[in-house]
Amino acid sequence: MTQTNAVSQVALLIQRASQAQQQVESYNQTAVDELVTAVAWALVNPENNKMLSELAVAETGLGNVADKITKNHRKTLGLLRDLKDAKTVGVIRRDSEQGIVEIARAVGVVGAIVPSTNPIATPMNMILNALKCRNAIILSPSPKGQPSCTRLIELIYLELDRIGAPRNLVQALPSPVSKDLSMEMLKQVDLVVVTGSQNNVRAAYTCGTPAFGVGAGNVTSLIDETADLASAAAKIKASKTFDNATSCSSENSLIMVKAIYNDMLKALESVNGCILTPKETAKLEAVLWHKGHLNASMLAKPVSVMCELAGITRISACDADFLMVEETGAGADFPFSGEKMALVLTLYRAQDFDDAKKVANTILNYQGKGHSLSLHSQSIERAEALGLEMPVCRVIVNQAHCFATGGSFDNGLPFSLSMGCGTWGGNVTDENVHYRHFMNVTKVVQTIPPREVSVEDIFADYHRRYLS
Repeated sequence: MTQTNAVSQVALLIQRASQAQQQVESYNQTAVDELVTAVAWALVNPENNKMLSELAVAETGLGNVADKITKNHRKTLGLLRDLKDAKTVGVIRRDSEQGIVEIARAVGVVGAIVPSTNPIATPMNMILNALKCRNAIILSPSPKGQPSCTRLIELIYLELDRIGAPRNLVQALPSPVSKDLSMEMLKQVDLVVVTGSQNNVRAAYTCGTPAFGVGAGNVTSLIDETADLASAAAKIKASKTFDNATSCSSENSLIMVKAIYNDMLKALESVNGCILTPKETAKLEAVLWHKGHLNASMLAKPVSVMCELAGITRISACDADFLMVEETGAGADFPFSGEKMALVLTLYRAQDFDDAKKVANTILNYQGKGHSLSLHSQSIERAEALGLEMPVCRVIVNQAHCFATGGSFDNGLPFSLSMGCGTWGGNVTDENVHYRHFMNVTKVVQTIPPREVSVEDIFADYHRRYLS
């Protein structure tokens, strides 16, 4: 495709999207909420969810159908809970004390790049956030995920037709999606939201359009001597094995203090984890990476497939739900210390909690800085210490990490599939990307009684301590 063709193709999509967006910009809050509910039903409908989940796994080869169904349902329903009472039309806040009135305004046309790991849940999350704020949206799906994304949009159109809303509120780049098309979309839209590879995130940040991107995940979980080991093992297994570890919030490394290392290992084995021998670990490493890059044929696959490809024949390993390898170092020379997107946990033995923090910091500085950290402990003080000391935007305490980081019904984080990693991860936000990132807010400012200060008010203490 020539650059000229890409420019004209995207321009046509933008024109259609802008026309549709202008129609819904006049919607009141009730109409906007009906729009969001209608579009969400395209996926929450159990028949649609099952069909789309089967299609996604078949075409990408990533994850498993049952967990995709659960993910699509819970992530969408959770987002709907967050959006249900949110004001996104007209005056959304009055602060008489400060003399400020806040008015929600649409962004316009949003461009979103969608990863192959979540070709259904992620675009639906982005679509609902965009529509809630009266925007149109254009999706750039991954080549592998395009068929399921296309089918999702077809189902969305049925619901838009049902309520009389314009179809062009939701569009996708035409197949086959090329880099030229994606880059041109990034340039022509009003706002970019990117989830997926760091190459795409960097492209978004350099395209000249305001952009929200996310950092790389490489979740490390600390387990101390106060932890409920059985509970921790069950939660770690549930999180690690969900959708065959497609989530960037899936645990990659466990750092266990020496006092409970052996007991925690037994707890992990009791939930059908299998620790590999040094020879088996070497075999796995040889096929999990090729020339420093993860082997696509090993990603998000069942353990039996991984063992077959690695030449591991031990029955207890082949029948395990997840594999474990022991490691002592972190960095490029220790590939198991990085993100694996596979059913493999890396185990570290720490002398004590202070040592565990040092190991975690080393891992994060290699990969995953800014994303999140997990702690299994009964100590609130240790949880807050991690928040004070570790370069992460989230410390998840005594929870199954991949369910908690992107928002859960039993924690206060907003439901999202795009986790901002702050400046540590090269991102503009440290929040879970949510609807507030999809709107502009105009502030009407009135005068208030003056709150003036004198030089003495500000500098009196400083002057007494240093200048007198």
